[in-house]
Amino acid sequence: MTRKRVLVTGGAGFISSNVIRHLLEATEYDVVSLDALTYAGNLENLADVMSHERLAFVHGDIRNAELVAEIVAEVDVIVNAAAESHVEKSILEGASEFVTTNVEGTQILLDAVREAPVERFVLISSSEVYGTAESDPMDEEHALNPRSPYAATKAGADRLAYSYYVTYGLPIVILRPFNNYGPRQHWEKVVPRFVTSALSDEPLTVHGDGHASRDWLYVEDDAEAIVAAIEADLDLVAGEVINVATGIDVSVSDIADLVLDMLGKPRSLRSHVEERPGQVDRHIGSTDKAAELLGWRARTSFSEGLERTVAWYRENEAWWRGARRQVTSGYSS
Repeated sequence: MTRKRVLVTGGAGFISSNVIRHLLEATEYDVVSLDALTYAGNLENLADVMSHERLAFVHGDIRNAELVAEIVAEVDVIVNAAAESHVEKSILEGASEFVTTNVEGTQILLDAVREAPVERFVLISSSEVYGTAESDPMDEEHALNPRSPYAATKAGADRLAYSYYVTYGLPIVILRPFNNYGPRQHWEKVVPRFVTSALSDEPLTVHGDGHASRDWLYVEDDAEAIVAAIEADLDLVAGEVINVATGIDVSVSDIADLVLDMLGKPRSLRSHVEERPGQVDRHIGSTDKAAELLGWRARTSFSEGLERTVAWYRENEAWWRGARRQVTSGYSS
């Protein structure tokens, strides 16, 4: 019997490389990884599985309609995780790349599926589409109030995919993961930026007073949820939006202190800078729908996940030092 083929776009990125690794370890599916290898795509993220017999890597862009059509015609499931995801870059440098990749790239994939139907299209959206929490916790019916150009383009892709479910009957499942962290994450994101700064005895820059809090999701737990969305009964999940969250939030200030304490560094390394425009005050997600439809709940506590993450960056200094040398300013998410 022919094995099911799963296309993972943005496959050399942080979340998607973990999805690929989980697919290869926990399923019998063949996997196709498509990635343009921009700043966030790093083949080292897949170094341990690149030679796997069930993995094929394609260097290409989801905005290339001809290439996308060729690949989509040969796969059974799509996980669209390709995205420009650098929040502060979208604020400081403009939204053009975010619009073309996050919205137009999704549209190109969706139109390819109209021509060559697949069994399932899983869109990796983002909790950023909600903006600041108006309820505690935020469920999937929470209003969409994106507060950055990045978040707005994710909301656009999210609703575009839903419209293709309604209009064309495509088998769309929309996941909204909350803030991921873990090994191999690009150092621009807040957790690895704090860890690598502490390891370098450099200031941990916190926007504003650090009260902004997030629902922090360990990336391996997110990968398990995404694979669960691939395998769930389509009649239950088609057209649905599902949060991928822990239901617990931790402030940025507390994370800085935890990282410093874990590494035995003085808390005087924590430094406060001007608040970022469009800052989201609080994110905390409802976990009920994921439990009901996917049979999934996060397994990793924040303290456990942070310890694993700190240990990985401590043991893989060469991996992140090169990236940090290329960019001199710090960003957070």
